[in-house]
Amino acid sequence: MIGFRRGVRLGVDVGKARVGIARVDTDGMLAVPVETVPRARSPIDRIAEIVQEWSPIELIVGLPVNLRGEETGSTTDARDFAAQLARRTRLPVRMIDERLSTVTAHAALRASGRSQKNSRSIVDQVAAVVLLQHAVDIEKNTGRPAGELIDLPEETVPDV
Repeated sequence: MIGFRRGVRLGVDVGKARVGIARVDTDGMLAVPVETVPRARSPIDRIAEIVQEWSPIELIVGLPVNLRGEETGSTTDARDFAAQLARRTRLPVRMIDERLSTVTAHAALRASGRSQKNSRSIVDQVAAVVLLQHAVDIEKNTGRPAGELIDLPEETVPDV
């Protein structure tokens, strides 16, 4: 492991209806599903609670681009969500290309004998596992964190 930073990380797959959450252990050995959070129920608040529980060193958020690598409405939504997470948790948030994570998640669930209908509640968690494991593997192989760090402007304190 070339320069791998030890520490728990959380993966976040942002969807229109649900947000999948995954976790990887301190040594980055295995990403596992944690929870699916409905978008309609204050997902930032729930993810902040999960952050309190697991104390990750950073959050990895999927960056949905189209197959040509171009940004879409979903890309803008994921970037906004990631910025909200960074502001709320005060943790580093990295965005990683997730082009085929949901497709891979559906394929894995089908291979395990689950129908698409029966997988709806967990597919977002599995997609979060896929993107998180990908990010960890990149860092282990290159010695550099994967993805693009969300850059939040410093909050200015007004002069009194």
